[in-house]
Amino acid sequence: MLHLERMTLQDIPFAIRLTDKMNWKLTKEDFEFMMELEPEGCFVLSDNTEKIGLATNVSYGKIAWFGNLIVDESYRGKGAGSILVEHSIKYLRSRKVRTIGLYAYAERIPFYTRLGFMHDSDFLVLTGKGFSSPPKANLRPAKEPDMMKVIDHDGACFGASRRKMLEPIIRDQDNLCYICTEDGKMSGCAVAKVYRGMAELGPLACPKGRCDVAIDLLNATLNRLKDREVSMFVPEKESAILKMLTENGFSERFQVARMFHGPPVTSDCIYMAESLERG
Repeated sequence: MLHLERMTLQDIPFAIRLTDKMNWKLTKEDFEFMMELEPEGCFVLSDNTEKIGLATNVSYGKIAWFGNLIVDESYRGKGAGSILVEHSIKYLRSRKVRTIGLYAYAERIPFYTRLGFMHDSDFLVLTGKGFSSPPKANLRPAKEPDMMKVIDHDGACFGASRRKMLEPIIRDQDNLCYICTEDGKMSGCAVAKVYRGMAELGPLACPKGRCDVAIDLLNATLNRLKDREVSMFVPEKESAILKMLTENGFSERFQVARMFHGPPVTSDCIYMAESLERG
């Protein structure tokens, strides 16, 4: 009989084994962080005593993100994935979440559509290496007094405050956070998580129509990541950003669709995702 339980630290070896089959390269620390962010919102699905699937979620007030969903191959197509998604939606609604977002691989769009998610926009997952590009004078690394300004700037673009996630990321001295200031005010920010010999760049947020700011932030951050493997999640519509990155050796790995369950989130921003798992 299929039954759901809240994920615990004892489930992490199972989670790693399952996600390794998809080459997701998630670690013990990745799952620990997800459970710290949403202790009651990460789930394991079992068939009697055999663990067969998992789902992770994180809520940010009225907005939440549905992250990892994976089911053992022998149970796919039998309703196990739907059970995990529907239970996650029920849990997030109990937290007063209005909108649930996710990033779906192309082949999974029909599955999520059947469960009530609607396509919003497309993002490209790019990989490449950091390169030399001296930063502009109005860009600098964020300092402690900038912390809440970065969090508020991200929240204005994302649609909700993500302080509980961003603060530990920005405080980690291995990571990077650059800000752009104009006339004494912040006009953009970019964060990069640095780990295991590589980096993941995002979130990046700046005003709509300011590709120049976004590109300057990317150049400053990638300059600090010179020769390191970097991945990022860029909206397909941001052609100027994509052009700059491809000209500097970045290439598309795959494409995902941003989908929403509930009212879609709109903002007048250029926005690059923090991660596929957390929005």
